[in-house]
Amino acid sequence: MPEQQNIEYKQSWHDDYLKWICGFANAQGGTIFIGKDDAGNIVNVPNYKRLMDDLPNKIRDILGIMAEVNLHEENGLYYLEIITPPYAVPISLRGSYYYRSGSTKQELKGNALNEFLLRKSGKTWDDVVEPRAAFADVDEKSIEQFKRDAGKAGRLPDDGDLSLAEFLEKLRLTENGQLKRAAIVLFGKEPGRFFPNQVVKIGRFGASGDDLKFQEIVEGNLLHLLRETAEQLNRKFFTKAIDFEGLQRVETGEYPVAAVREMLLNALVHRDYTGSSVQIRMTDDKFSIWNEGTLPEGLSLESLKRPHPSRPRNPLIADVCFKGGYIDSWGRGTLKIINACREAELPEPKIIEQDGGFLVELFKNRFAEEQLKKSGLNERQIKAVLYVVVNGNIDNSRYQNVCNVSKSTATRDIKELEEKGILVNKGTKGSSAVYELV
Repeated sequence: MPEQQNIEYKQSWHDDYLKWICGFANAQGGTIFIGKDDAGNIVNVPNYKRLMDDLPNKIRDILGIMAEVNLHEENGLYYLEIITPPYAVPISLRGSYYYRSGSTKQELKGNALNEFLLRKSGKTWDDVVEPRAAFADVDEKSIEQFKRDAGKAGRLPDDGDLSLAEFLEKLRLTENGQLKRAAIVLFGKEPGRFFPNQVVKIGRFGASGDDLKFQEIVEGNLLHLLRETAEQLNRKFFTKAIDFEGLQRVETGEYPVAAVREMLLNALVHRDYTGSSVQIRMTDDKFSIWNEGTLPEGLSLESLKRPHPSRPRNPLIADVCFKGGYIDSWGRGTLKIINACREAELPEPKIIEQDGGFLVELFKNRFAEEQLKKSGLNERQIKAVLYVVVNGNIDNSRYQNVCNVSKSTATRDIKELEEKGILVNKGTKGSSAVYELV
């Protein structure tokens, strides 16, 4: 049996493997086999008697945990099985914390360590009290906007004549009369005073990543970022303004509003607020949003393409946004993005982890007439490509008929389309070469 997420094979024991045991204890538990190669074949452990005495004590004394150490024998060959259970409290090895993620061991540092320690204590970053904040730091206009949005969504019971403090307590945004971080993120007057990277950067780029044409920076609480970022995109970046309220609309030749809105919400709600700002990049044919923070434990990139459980990094922020009608609670965000692109007949979006964060990238339909004109094609070539979009392929003879040109002109045009990476020769049918879209 090959190595799996919770199984590790080692041919002999080294004290460095205490890191693996520490990683298992901090994750879902796991087993290390001593005396097996990477394929799971037994290679024997000659000093098994000493290890049976030493290992339980070493694990207890250095890590402060108990692990089950078992001796097995097959055909005269011995190997050890070290079973480590998961622990509810954080386990360290000489002051360092390790974690088993997938089939790898990693040392937790910085923001990842902070999140891990909070999670082990039953807290998340957004659920922690912000001692520097007072109720005067809450923007009551944002509260009123939220109440109107929540009323439309029908997800928040009648709040009656609650005071600001009572209303925030009802949303679980206070503790013992003090504001939590989530309250400042969602409704703060100047959240940048507390969390400097509560910012969205929007850049319009040319042909290369260093060719910045112009940019906008939006600062404020989450509700402000959601509204103002949408307005800036419509005002300065999109060639056609889109209605962020009209989720069912699909703009021909533009990015689907449902996908863009979901991307922005995901980035604002699920980002790591201790990291870098949300960054939006736009070029002639691509639109992307990146936010700090990788996928939560238990979710993979593949799982985002199918129904999956919701595991928000900031559950308190996510819960308030659900009550406001901005998101749902079923983990459907990425599915909405994928389906919106499919309905708009756009290429499948790119969804990846990159540079310590999460990137979603949309692509325009490169075979739309508007995009083909930008590619420098002549009218005949555009007509021919649109013919292939509908009919699947074209040959020289059909090119002549569709565009009313000679054979030599058709040959020249097709060759240019091949060189531009638009058409590809898929072989011959009869005596003619057949071309399809790349």
